[in-house]
This record gives sequence, structure tokens and C-alpha cells, in this order.
Amino acid sequence: MEQYIGVDLHKQFFQACSITSTGARAWEMRFPRTEGGLALFCARCGPQTAVAVEACGPTWAFVDAIAPTGTTVCVVDPRKTRLKAGFAAKTDRLDARRLADALRRDSVVSVYVPPPAIRELREVCRGRHQVIRLRTRVAQMIRALLLRSGGPDVPVRRVFSPRGLAWLEEVQLPPDAAASLTRLRHVLTAIHAEAAAAESVVARARGGRSDRPRARHDGRHRAGPRAHVARGNRRRAALSARRGARQLCGPRAARRRERGSVLERPNHP
Repeated sequence: MEQYIGVDLHKQFFQACSITSTGARAWEMRFPRTEGGLALFCARCGPQTAVAVEACGPTWAFVDAIAPTGTTVCVVDPRKTRLKAGFAAKTDRLDARRLADALRRDSVVSVYVPPPAIRELREVCRGRHQVIRLRTRVAQMIRALLLRSGGPDVPVRRVFSPRGLAWLEEVQLPPDAAASLTRLRHVLTAIHAEAAAAESVVARARGGRSDRPRARHDGRHRAGPRAHVARGNRRRAALSARRGARQLCGPRAARRRERGSVLERPNHP
């Protein structure tokens, strides 16, 4: 590679630093994270350029923007790549320099860069997960409100079910608690409708495949108490094998064999 570029991404701008294959700094500059700023940055990239950028929120849009230039892009895992070791300060300029130098020395840990189709599927599943979590939180708030008000608990497991929502309309609470319950019930109804829509989107993206895992007959994923028994047996067998290997090949075994050979050696007058 002719140049290695480290990029420190932010919401409104990104800081870039370029170094040569010998480690000499070629240039460094701050670009706005706009179409014009990305065009200026892409003008400095080429097939002989390697770019390192940390995985964060705007990373995928940045990778897609510079992909037509033929640049080799390395998305760095910030949890597994240590860049601040030995430095007291941490600034945008220093982060870009360290990324470029770590990329040149091949000391970065990269992550998988999914194609756009996989990213779309992930976004669909992420949106469903967020709505489900929000629905669960509102249901817990309703149960907590009933507990604080001295009212009965919801007689069904799912508060957002038709029976649960109908029960919430009939429960008797003090005026202020009843008003809060009405607001939360309206919010829960709306979120449940959004959750159902998200479930249908995920089902269409899945293509009608079943959510249930396929049955396996190798004994590794069997359900029920037999699976625990099988796993326990395998663990005990593995421990026994290790213990036997230590007894046969460990340092104590060698000393025992040497001691036994000395004892069995015939005594000559």
C-alpha cells in the first residue's frame, strides 16, 4: 500500500490522517461529514490506499461512500484494538494518527463488514427488538402502577393480550391512578399494534421459514433432562480422560516410572 489513512468519525465531521509505508506523515485534515466532504476525501483515496475506521453509528454509510474508489477499508473493533496505550491525551487528531499507524503495522482487529442486504435484515430485526422491549417496559409500568395503588394484579400473563386490555378497562382504581392507567393503556395498545406490524415485516423478510430450530439427532442439543445427563456424562468422561493422561504422561508419572525401575533393578553382589 502507498498510504494508510486513519479516520476518526463523528456526527458532523471526521478527522483523517495519512501516513506512508515508512510511517512518515503525509497529510492530515478535517472533513465535514457531507457529500462535499466525502467527495474531497474520496479524491485522496485510490486502489493503493488502506483506510481504518472504528465501528460506530455512521461507519456503514462512510464505508459505502468510499467503496467506489477501490480503497481497502478496515473497520476496526474498538473493544479489541488498544490505541491509547502509552499516550496521556486522547484527541481526534491523535486517534486518527494512531489508527493509521496501527493499520500500517497490521495491529488492528477488524470486524465483519456485512453487505447492504444483510444490513437491511439486521435493521428490520433491530427495529422489532426495540418495539418489543418498549412494549415489555410499558407492561411492567402498568403492573407497578397496580401494585402501588393497591389494586389487583393482571389475571393474564400478557398484559397486552385482548383479555388483559379488556381487564384494564374495567379495573377500579383511585382517580389519579386510573388516569395514569388509561394513558399507559393507550400507549400499550399503540405499541402492541406497532409490534404486530414489526412481526409481520420480520416474517416477510424471513420468507415463511419456521422459527423453530431443526431437530438434531447427535445428542448435543436434545431437549429435556436427557440432554443434561448426556452433557454430564461427556464432562465426566473428558475429566477421566484428562486424569488418565496425566497419570500416564505427566511429570509425576515419569518420576513414578523412574522410581519403579530403580526398585526393580536387580542387586548385584
